[in-house]
Amino acid sequence: MFKTNLMPVKLAFAAIFASLCLLLLLTTADVPSTVVNTITEKLTSGRSDLNYHVIGEAPIDGFYEVQVESGPVLYVSANGEHFFDGNLYQVKAGQFVNVRDMRLNDERQTLFASRSTSDMIIFKPAGQTKAVMNVFTDVDCGYCRKLHREVAELNAYGIEVRYLAYPRAGIPSESYNKIATAWCAKDQQDILTRVKNGENIATAVCEDNPVAEHFALGRDLGVSGTPSIILMDGTMMPGYQPAADLAKIFGLNKPNSYK
Repeated sequence: MFKTNLMPVKLAFAAIFASLCLLLLLTTADVPSTVVNTITEKLTSGRSDLNYHVIGEAPIDGFYEVQVESGPVLYVSANGEHFFDGNLYQVKAGQFVNVRDMRLNDERQTLFASRSTSDMIIFKPAGQTKAVMNVFTDVDCGYCRKLHREVAELNAYGIEVRYLAYPRAGIPSESYNKIATAWCAKDQQDILTRVKNGENIATAVCEDNPVAEHFALGRDLGVSGTPSIILMDGTMMPGYQPAADLAKIFGLNKPNSYK
């Protein structure tokens, strides 16, 4: 009987599905259809293997923001013949503001306000939940492990930690196998903690795990490293921050009972 490994196919479809879900949050605002068609046709003529979504006018006259599916945001001329990518900053009083981050904040807020948490590994406070942080994590990341060692302290503050998977080595990889094993486990919290503690856990990757979807979603939301913390207001804080500093951001005090 003919057999084939469907795992790579399923992972690919999961990543595509995640990107499409995010693109549904993006609207082509006040962009004439002729401009949309011109830009997408021109870009497609250069790279037909990519999918493009015109988001809206860029802060630079004559340019438009275009999201590449599972890729970067491009700033494209109205005729589609020229573009650049990278960070675009707006000069404001006393600061330089990353334009893409401003836009992504709104998208991240909308997404996490409506997104199901059923595919996340969640560490809840024993008492009242006073704040929530969504964390894109990698089991082989040193600072992810450091942050995880402070989950109990975060919970003591009343902060709920919601994990999404982001294996920095990509898919497939050994990091993917490790983190997918945690998501496929009966006791997800226990296995995730043990893997982050460096224990050798037998690999057990199930076909319906959400790691590929999380990974694609993270890239679309601007995640480029781990840990990446996204607050419910859409603010993203890349990198490790101590539990006490995170609590200050939320305006929370640690209970006297916590040691």
